[in-house]
Amino acid sequence: MKELSTKNMREETGESLSWFATGPAIVAYIAAFKLALHLATANVYGLFIDELYFLACGEHLAWGYVDMPPLTAFQAWLTRALFGDSMISIRLFAALAGAGLILVTGAMVREFGGRRFAQALAALAVLIAPGFLAFDSYLSMNSIEPLIWMGCALILIRIIKTGNPRSWIWFGLLAGVGLENKQTMALFGFGVVVGLVLTSERRLLMNRWFLLGGALAFLVFLPNLIWNNQHHFPLLELLANIRRNGRDIVPGPLRYIWIQILFSPPTAAPIWIVGLWRLLISRDGKGYRSLGWAYLAMLAVLLVTHGKIYYLAPAYPMLLAPGAVTIEKWLEFGRLRWLGPVYASLLILTGVWIAPTVMPILPPDTYFWYTKTFHIEQPRFERRATNAMPQFFADRFGWPEMVQAVAKVYNSLPPDERAKTAIFGNDFGQSGAIDFYGPKLGLPKSIGNHLSNWYWGPRSYTGEIAIVLGDTRKGAERHFESVEAVGEIGHPYAMRQEHFTLYLCRKPRGWTLEQIWPQLKNWN
Repeated sequence: MKELSTKNMREETGESLSWFATGPAIVAYIAAFKLALHLATANVYGLFIDELYFLACGEHLAWGYVDMPPLTAFQAWLTRALFGDSMISIRLFAALAGAGLILVTGAMVREFGGRRFAQALAALAVLIAPGFLAFDSYLSMNSIEPLIWMGCALILIRIIKTGNPRSWIWFGLLAGVGLENKQTMALFGFGVVVGLVLTSERRLLMNRWFLLGGALAFLVFLPNLIWNNQHHFPLLELLANIRRNGRDIVPGPLRYIWIQILFSPPTAAPIWIVGLWRLLISRDGKGYRSLGWAYLAMLAVLLVTHGKIYYLAPAYPMLLAPGAVTIEKWLEFGRLRWLGPVYASLLILTGVWIAPTVMPILPPDTYFWYTKTFHIEQPRFERRATNAMPQFFADRFGWPEMVQAVAKVYNSLPPDERAKTAIFGNDFGQSGAIDFYGPKLGLPKSIGNHLSNWYWGPRSYTGEIAIVLGDTRKGAERHFESVEAVGEIGHPYAMRQEHFTLYLCRKPRGWTLEQIWPQLKNWN
């Protein structure tokens, strides 16, 4: 009878015939599809402005940078060392992280007792989430962050489930890596501690393993902390400058929460809302209340501090997992079973509808037709002027053309002048583009004053001759006696700040680059 009961249970879950039809297999198929999708579209648009900066940082490996810890720069260095400079190589780790997030989400569903449908539903919700489609389309800390957060969440779920605190060691190790990726890992850690303190799971804090895990996280993070101390915590200065100039768009609390629903997207929002209800209220989620309180604690911090609207995105899979399990339970009754495939189909259709607006799938002309026809567009995060394309796409256009224009000017100079001509970029995209595309065109590495470029200094240049990018004539004439317009830069789809006159400048007004460099710092 026991064997018969086990067989019936396996047949009910759809796992009796073959592993290839089980929940983990379906999750793996969805993860593989996501990986293939990002790799297949890696070449549709060019490098994103941040990627150019990260690649340049990868050529200056350090334990920290003005605006980030070292892990992203290390990724940039590693993928180029292993796989070269192709677009697929540069974006490979991001695509792998996105696929890994789906696998981790499926594992969380299984920990909550979810069967095949629940695993597939949660995996689909992660697949179609606009934030993850965007994050995983380019090299950045934002693609790795959700995987690390949810890896920690999975470990926490298992600690709660088994009562074994030894796994705090693994939590601490992963959290330390997360801190080397992005400082917002501290937000997740804060949420977890608050969630545990507010619930009966606080007992899991009262042991040496929790302290050892915290100590391990601190030790992994320590090199970056030392670097920041040595450099007087430049991120704090940068954030103060950004607040002062009002670059970021800061929505009110209600709009902030509404945007979280849009990011789900709306068709998938019921899953995480049900998940939050299960964790905080339902009897089924009693042992895991801390996860629900962790989410609310993080949301409260971001509302109070005016955090960016996508900072909470990495937390949603830990709500989607219990939500999918609850929905699966609700649909077990005979008359409601048909809703499962219908809802899953709706999620797929939503993903197909949204994907072309948040990741580079369509050529520009087709993209314009698509957004006009379906009345859908990307939300704005910053007050930066755009042209035809939204910012997230516009920042991927014009870089090779800009470098070609610079190379034309540089290579037209006599050899003796060329050797002492600096190429100066006024934002990290300009400098990064010169560094990435320039060597094949005979250009030297750039110098620049934006963010970490300022730390790398003027190299060996005096400023006697400079090709200046991204400045006005008036700005250039403040520093040089001779300012000659030598070209116009501006791809029709690029951001407006990347439309400028290229200047060849000579005869500094009584300074050398070494003398004036401290005054050129631009941390905005």
